[in-house]
Amino acid sequence: MKAARAAHGPIDILIPNAGAAESAPFARIDLAHWQRMLDVNLTGSFLTARAALPDVARKGGHGRIVFVASTAGLKGYGYIAAYSASKHGVIGLMRTLAAELAPTGTTVNAVCPGYVETPLLEASLANITAKTGRGRDQAAATLQKNNPQGRFVTPQEVADTVLWLCTPGAQSINGQAISISGGEV
Repeated sequence: MKAARAAHGPIDILIPNAGAAESAPFARIDLAHWQRMLDVNLTGSFLTARAALPDVARKGGHGRIVFVASTAGLKGYGYIAAYSASKHGVIGLMRTLAAELAPTGTTVNAVCPGYVETPLLEASLANITAKTGRGRDQAAATLQKNNPQGRFVTPQEVADTVLWLCTPGAQSINGQAISISGGEV
């Protein structure tokens, strides 16, 4: 944050975008797995927001915070209890900050993508392939069936939604968890 402030002045827009996902049946999740998911996804978002808060929430500054959560933060999925719990926590954190910061003119929202074409998705597909013996295309089809459009979300679609939430036209959008999932949730 110090380097960002030194280079560009006060922080007006913050996008906490922590993401790590591990899967296992709930009965096999140990405390270390649970803690890793909370540390990266929830605590990472908390620490990022806290560090930028004095700038983003300054009175009359019209700051924007857009957390990157997940559809897993809006509903549960099998085999990702720790990840889902951490992303539910991000949405709760977002809603609390939205309520607290509304009087300053700062908006706080979250985008909740479904499966996005990223290295994290590729790692998930490789994991499914390794554990089930199915090919990559079969593994992809299994995940794509969650999206009513039958496809993965593109990184550009997520970026476009985040960008819109940072514009003056979105100044009344506050405390919302926006699903980017082809209609899944």
